[in-house]
Amino acid sequence: MYVVIAGCGDLGRRLAEDLSRGGNEVVVMDARREALEMLSPEFGGFRVEGDAGDVATLQQAKLGNAQLAIGATDDDNVNLFFAQSARFVFEVPRALIRVHDPAREEVFRRLGAETVCPTSTAADLMLSLISKGSGRGAGE
Repeated sequence: MYVVIAGCGDLGRRLAEDLSRGGNEVVVMDARREALEMLSPEFGGFRVEGDAGDVATLQQAKLGNAQLAIGATDDDNVNLFFAQSARFVFEVPRALIRVHDPAREEVFRRLGAETVCPTSTAADLMLSLISKGSGRGAGE
C-alpha cells in the first residue's frame, strides 16, 4: 500500500516507521527538516520537506498515487485541509486524521475524514478503567 503521512512528530514518525517496516511504501512529509531527520535509519520510505497545506508539496509526495493519507500534524486545520485535498482533489480512497479538539471531530467526519481524537480516546479509556474500579493507582 502507498501511504502519505503529513507530520513527522512522535505520531507521524511511529506510523511511518511501522508502516514501512510492514512492507508499505511510505512518504512522510514535514515542514521541519529536523523532524524528518529523526526517522530511524531503518525507515525505508521517502521524506518530503514541505508544508502539508501546500499543493506543490502534496504533488511532490505523489499524493495522487496513495491508497491512504494520514494527517498527523499538530494542527487540526492543516490535517483537515490535507484530508480534504487527499479525498477530493487527489482522489485518495481513505484519509485518516488526528484531531486534537473533540468539538471538531464530528464536523471533520462530515467533511470526509476518518478521525482519531486522542483526547476523546484517552478520556473514554480512563472512564472505563474508573468504572471497573480496579483499585490500582499511582504508587500501588
